[in-house]
Amino acid sequence: FNIKNLILKNNKFNLKKKMQISKIQRRIASAILQCGKRKVWMDPNELNEISLADKRKTIKKLIQNGFILKKNPKLHSKNRKKFHQEAKHKGKHKGIGKRKGTSNARSSESVKWHFKQKVFRHLLKKI
Repeated sequence: FNIKNLILKNNKFNLKKKMQISKIQRRIASAILQCGKRKVWMDPNELNEISLADKRKTIKKLIQNGFILKKNPKLHSKNRKKFHQEAKHKGKHKGIGKRKGTSNARSSESVKWHFKQKVFRHLLKKI
């Protein structure tokens, strides 16, 4: 018989109980705030007061008091994309496995031919 295990079990039970209580409030608050359930923040110090709220009216009051808030959306960082693009400019990530089209589809032979002709004409003008 271990006292530590008993205390841990009681804490886990209390957390589960609090989560079950706040489930309904979270659902109603998400409907009021017009966001997902995971975007609703509830003040951990005011869980007792939040657990008593069972109607939309009382939850609206809690939102006005600042006990329930809507979390800000997480923005995607473009840093990883920037590094990938820099690597592509260096010639990385362009191997055979990454290619979907034929070589002509990727850069057409006729366009290549035109560039070559321009270079040759330029060289002939110099001579």
